[in-house]
Amino acid sequence: MTVVPVTSADLDAAEVSWFAALCSDDYQFLGQPDGALRSSWDHCSGIVKMAEKQGFRNILCPSSYQVGQDTLSFVAGCAPITSDINMLAAVRCGEMQPIMLARTIATLDHMLNGRLTVNIISSDFPGQVEDSNYRYQRSREVVEILKQAWTKDEINHKGEIYNFSGLTTDPVRPYQTGGPLLYFGGYSPAALELCGEHCDVYLMWPEKVEELAGRMKAVNAVAEKYDRTLDYGLRVHVIVRDTEAEAREYADYIVSKLDDDQGDAIRNRAQDAKSLGVSHQAKNREIADNSGYIEPNLWTGVGRARSGCGAALVGSTDQVLSKLEAYQKMGIRAFILSGYPHMDEAEHFGTRVLPQMKTCSLPQEYGRVPADVPATPLGNGDRR
Repeated sequence: MTVVPVTSADLDAAEVSWFAALCSDDYQFLGQPDGALRSSWDHCSGIVKMAEKQGFRNILCPSSYQVGQDTLSFVAGCAPITSDINMLAAVRCGEMQPIMLARTIATLDHMLNGRLTVNIISSDFPGQVEDSNYRYQRSREVVEILKQAWTKDEINHKGEIYNFSGLTTDPVRPYQTGGPLLYFGGYSPAALELCGEHCDVYLMWPEKVEELAGRMKAVNAVAEKYDRTLDYGLRVHVIVRDTEAEAREYADYIVSKLDDDQGDAIRNRAQDAKSLGVSHQAKNREIADNSGYIEPNLWTGVGRARSGCGAALVGSTDQVLSKLEAYQKMGIRAFILSGYPHMDEAEHFGTRVLPQMKTCSLPQEYGRVPADVPATPLGNGDRR
């Protein structure tokens, strides 16, 4: 197994996160809508509270235009009902004017006392299809403006899309020195360039081990050009039970009522349905065995009913734990997990696997502290 350079000095700990199903992505049977599991404040905030109770360190709050709830509003609502778990807010660059976005994120960071992280998203808007390079240029400029707003006395930016000169940044400083950590995923050269230069954690969807190692090497090479180093994360579903047979039986159960036409409709409604990353998830299903597995304990059946992350770790407690430990040895430091239904599967993983893992909170590891306290040196390259 190939090991790539990483920034974290202590790889025996990982940020283990869960998923808040804001985008109508919670089922008992995949592809079969269930009113009790629909995207609502009560249901999704309940997932957040369950994840915190189980000891997950972060929770991804996704973004979609077609279905679900507004991400930043949801994150704000979670501030007073949580105390320990971090919130990973998905932000679609260009959706909000960037200086106003800087203010919004800074406000949320204070509401959460520094428990905010941000997932930078580049995607088309409803009714629009933009060139990939344009979308990533837009995201690049948004990130550059955010960083100026969070660290400098005024914003001066001259780009292809945004132009600002001499704008004061008072009072948009976040709670965390330098601003929240930026998580990012993308496979194209433009995506890797943006991540390597500006972001902190490179997120991947599940593939064979050698494919993941190749992606880590590619983005690491870009980061080295800017004298930077990254951490790496894996977004993957999980089904963990006492035995492998029970886990595989449950995997078959949740797709037992799946209508392929309905699955196609769910995948195609996503704004990223034609992205390079999604095409790789589709390729996984094509090369899988008759039961949907592309390597031991990695099952692609989930991808039949959803866009984006399309595979699950399926196995016994020891098998899933061993798989995660193997990923850690590769240099993967962050895991964003989910399962169906999300409340139930958070408890399965939280009681079986999580107690056996040493976990951490990446913002704390990187010295993110209140703005009036001197920052801890980051080490291993300048992340900002």
